[in-house]
Amino acid sequence: MFNLPNILTLSRILMIPLLVGSFYIQGHAGNWIGFAIFSLAGITDFFDGYLARKLGQSSKLGAFMDPIADKLLIAAALMMMVAVERISGLSVLAAVVILCREFLVSGLREFLAELKVSVPVTKLAKWKTTIQIFALGFLLVGEASPQAIPSIEIGDACLWAAAILTLYTGYDYLRAGLRYMD
Repeated sequence: MFNLPNILTLSRILMIPLLVGSFYIQGHAGNWIGFAIFSLAGITDFFDGYLARKLGQSSKLGAFMDPIADKLLIAAALMMMVAVERISGLSVLAAVVILCREFLVSGLREFLAELKVSVPVTKLAKWKTTIQIFALGFLLVGEASPQAIPSIEIGDACLWAAAILTLYTGYDYLRAGLRYMD
């Protein structure tokens, strides 16, 4: 139960209060600290799965906690950036779409798991996640980025791209799941 992959997954959950705390640090240092924490969490996300497969330490606990850790991290980052208006205006809609899809797909997976139906992650959903992570990284840096890098504009564009892919992949998962509902 307490193998290295599971510890890495748990560490990602424990980083969430640190990420939230970074929003209360004044000046650009808070942006960079938040970005560093988010990046470290992303690295643990890669290595927990990689090590679980490589070391033969896959577990039910890890399979359960990994997607929860991911969703909590993304949700915390989105909510905090909306709260401090790093995500503002119509881009809040993109953040809401992403959050709603996460809850919808999680609920659908839970429902289908009770029916012993697996819903594999699609390649398009992996692209959505990658674009979403880039969006959040750029938005976390925000105004602290060098002038030559328009982080906010890049982050907003990626956030909208992720939201569009979110709608498509969410619909795809829902359509697949509806087959099993009476």
